[in-house]
Amino acid sequence: MAAASLLALLDDIATVLDDVALMTRTAAKETAGIVGDDLAVNAEQLTGMRAARELPVVWAVAKGSFVNKLILVPAALVLAAFAPWAILPLMVVGTLAMFTVGGGILTHAWPALHHATEAMTGGLPSAAAGAVGLFADLVVGAIAGVVVLTVFALIARLRGGRRGSAPEQG
Repeated sequence: MAAASLLALLDDIATVLDDVALMTRTAAKETAGIVGDDLAVNAEQLTGMRAARELPVVWAVAKGSFVNKLILVPAALVLAAFAPWAILPLMVVGTLAMFTVGGGILTHAWPALHHATEAMTGGLPSAAAGAVGLFADLVVGAIAGVVVLTVFALIARLRGGRRGSAPEQG
């Protein structure tokens, strides 16, 4: 009975990971050629800061953005030229990492999820507790990601876009 439940759980996990890979592939198609800008300083982040300190912060973020692009853009071009087969697996790993980090943020932000994770890991050795906590973060992040992508697809459909396309800006 327990073995069947474990196999069913592993099958569900494999299905979710397959969906993540498919969504990553779709996202890669939709965003091909776009290099996002990480200069995302908004007024909310600068609230309470002296005006004299504002420009140095923006300058520091701009320098960091430039250095990132100085390293990442050539690395992406080299990767595309010499190992294009590695791009999709790296995107899947990156997506899983983002889901895990996002799930960790959500897990720790909601006391009920945090307490549930602590209850699951309470009697486990530290290595196993860490693995279970990380897996719980991944599951919560994947669920949140699926919800966001579902809403995104619904908006695209309601705006008349084709299935899997980005909604038009306007």
